[in-house]
Amino acid sequence: MSDVTIYHNPRCTKSRQTLELLREKGVEPTVVEYLKTPPSPAELTAILAKLGKAPRDITRAKEAAEAGIAPDLDGAALVAALSANPSAIERPIVVKGDRARIGRPPESVLDLL
Repeated sequence: MSDVTIYHNPRCTKSRQTLELLREKGVEPTVVEYLKTPPSPAELTAILAKLGKAPRDITRAKEAAEAGIAPDLDGAALVAALSANPSAIERPIVVKGDRARIGRPPESVLDLL
């Protein structure tokens, strides 16, 4: 099992590019297709801590609006809403140990390696 995990959406260009970049660097990450297997609120809270970000920082505004997530939600309520509506989570997210990065641009994950 890899010590690198990518929360991946195979339909997303940046997600595919980030996965390809990891593999080019010799890393075969654990791939979590988060739309099929969404992170629980506890998992998402842990990922946010590793990112050093607030829930709003990883929220895709258009998708959140489409999912009916209120724009004034924050904290645990927003984490729960994102877990229930994973399409509103920014992608991809790469986690290694106690650190994580959003792969936008894909090269932003390289410092994890």
